[in-house]
Amino acid sequence: MEKALKNGTLNSEKLCGFLLFGSVLFSMILSNMPFGGHYQAFWQTTIGGFSILHIINDGLMTLFFLMIGLELEREIYVGELKRFRNAMLPFWAAIGGMFVPALIYFATTDNTLFSNDIGIPIATDIAFAVGLLSLLGNRVPTALKIFLVALSVIDDLGAILIIAFFYAGTVYWLPLMLALLIFGVLLVLNRTNVLNLTPYIIGGLLMWVLMLKSGIHPTLTGVLLAFAVPFRAKDVAQCPSAKMMSTLSKPVAFIVLPLFALANTAITISSTSFSDLFMPSAIGAFLGLVVGKPIGILLFSLMAVRFGVALKPKALHWSHIAGVGFISGIGFTMSIFITLLSFDVHKWVEVTKLAVLIASVVSGVVGYAWLRLKLKPKAE
Repeated sequence: MEKALKNGTLNSEKLCGFLLFGSVLFSMILSNMPFGGHYQAFWQTTIGGFSILHIINDGLMTLFFLMIGLELEREIYVGELKRFRNAMLPFWAAIGGMFVPALIYFATTDNTLFSNDIGIPIATDIAFAVGLLSLLGNRVPTALKIFLVALSVIDDLGAILIIAFFYAGTVYWLPLMLALLIFGVLLVLNRTNVLNLTPYIIGGLLMWVLMLKSGIHPTLTGVLLAFAVPFRAKDVAQCPSAKMMSTLSKPVAFIVLPLFALANTAITISSTSFSDLFMPSAIGAFLGLVVGKPIGILLFSLMAVRFGVALKPKALHWSHIAGVGFISGIGFTMSIFITLLSFDVHKWVEVTKLAVLIASVVSGVVGYAWLRLKLKPKAE
């Protein structure tokens, strides 16, 4: 895992964090220029019956979910999640980092139209989080990087499961069953040691089309495909899963996620925007990320170690875990994604996205300042 932190995917995520920040800033500036309306209208341009925004969110983002699935698969087979008790600390931290924000969001929005959308503040944007942590340079112990990455992958999986179970529209069972049948065939190919990626790619494309027609969000195809693609722990570098991850890492980091950021942060800030931030969904999203994340992660980590269900590495101090808790409040990609699935009213979407952006900035600044204070530079 330490080697992985220095190479490949995590390096892409580090650079992607900076590119995402620039994309957000660029998009919001353009949206609030005199010609901002034309910029926003561009993302609604229709191609083949689908808007560019729809193509990005339902099509290209499938590759992002595929990357999450491939990362999780790798962690389970050869990473920190392979060792049960080692995996338990980020696992319980992730559970706390989902449960407490969801609870805060529900308490804030109870008896309103927004109370069912508890998924908005539960996930961490791994690209932004890793990018921010990298700014601390050699102050950061490897154990802290491992903890953050494992936690982020687990709570992204939690967000994916919530999308699957709570954000599906009307379900059409025939295409769904056909999609699952194809998934079953791919699993059989995996078990019979078919290592050529071609049938998996073709099967994934067919699954995506069927998922789209079924009413289940088609991006979930990415996660299913990830676990169908063979992973071979004896030859990690040459296994199909690693090859696919290597191929996808740069396009996802430098094309898919920046496009998502550009398209989904085209927000006009008006004189009423900040007063609108007192809308229940905005308050719930902000408090869930800024307050709920650090409390949930630290509290559940303490309880897991106290009751003996998890081990804390010696190099990892409780102040470090608290700092990761703050950084984990950077919800950005997944929080905005779930916001788009939650609301049909344009104003609700825009205000909640703005709250997520503000919460992510606050969480990032506080987390960086906290860890810079608590972490000592290593001697050269």
